[in-house]
Amino acid sequence: MRHFGQIAPDVRKRLFHQEPCSFTADSPARLLSAALGATLYSPATRPGLADDILKQSARGLVSMVLCLEDSIDDADVPVGEENLVRQLTDLAERSGGDVPLLFVRVRTPEQIPDLVRRLGPAVRLLSGFVLPKFTEERGMPFLEALAAAEATSGRRLFAMPVLESPDLLYRESRVQTLEGISRTVDKYRDRVLALRLGVTDFCSSYGLRRGPDMTAYDVQIVASVIADVVNMLARADGTGFTVTGPVWEYFRVQERMFKPQLRQSPFLEGQAVELRQKLIEHSMDGLLREISLDRANGLLGKTCIHPSHVLPVHALSVVSHEEFSDAQDILRPERCGGGVMRSAYTNKMNEVKPHRAWAERTLLRGEVFGVANEDVGFVELLAAGLSD
Repeated sequence: MRHFGQIAPDVRKRLFHQEPCSFTADSPARLLSAALGATLYSPATRPGLADDILKQSARGLVSMVLCLEDSIDDADVPVGEENLVRQLTDLAERSGGDVPLLFVRVRTPEQIPDLVRRLGPAVRLLSGFVLPKFTEERGMPFLEALAAAEATSGRRLFAMPVLESPDLLYRESRVQTLEGISRTVDKYRDRVLALRLGVTDFCSSYGLRRGPDMTAYDVQIVASVIADVVNMLARADGTGFTVTGPVWEYFRVQERMFKPQLRQSPFLEGQAVELRQKLIEHSMDGLLREISLDRANGLLGKTCIHPSHVLPVHALSVVSHEEFSDAQDILRPERCGGGVMRSAYTNKMNEVKPHRAWAERTLLRGEVFGVANEDVGFVELLAAGLSD
């Protein structure tokens, strides 16, 4: 699989200075954690789940979560498990393994070995499990069950813990909770692909819900948690993990309170005025702003609950030619001793030592999402994906 693989090769050549790389579920964890992109959640009870997976894969999706937790009623868990096993078994027979990275969001540790056993050979389609309401106390049994299921199945299985516990939100317990999470995931570092943020649960603890004109960063109590999670769990010194962005809940806005947040000029230049209007009508201007703020705050990838959100996440994950140029200059071998230089675009200072970690992350992102050509921006990438 590869990002933007659904776009015709001649169009990709026009869009990209460096095309996204190909990868598989067996690729190195460092590459896969950066490549998750928009991770689409789907209730495991959907009767056409196998068809949904193939359909979204053909549209460019590379990671998906099949949910047995909050997205389904408590009474529907047994039905959801049965449907999940049946649909994945059918998919394994039909697809030959050419599917997105698939994860199952479970409720209890016991579900992990049970589902692996029931899937049998179809377990080869699974990349791992999403672990809800993760703390040190709750998380360790999940990770132990994952390790046991991996040994039994002979299949590499990753964990994606969801950080959404009230203990993480409350000021008086936050640091202690984060320290416990850090100890737990560090013990199973090779198995933890990424950490996911459960912002909806954070908001529920205070009876809050951000509107379509607001981002998670406008809700100050949520923004403070994101900052502390990044501070303690996403450091660039080799101890950190990939942390993914929070879910965007909206599909279409019937009435707006605030002005649209998308500037007109990029769309006028790209002759894509209708695209801009479509994005505004479907509340995508707020999503695009939040994606940009995710990256500015150290997050990569995003939880999604609607297929229309996938392309915007991927388009804004592509490395610009300017970013690529700066990163390459900073990482040149002859500059390992440090120093300061003017960027090739002559619009900023590049300082070798302070900007090195950013440059390394940028080149990794460019490897999986590609590097845009000099005259290509997110408008062109969005338009190409939508017209495919």
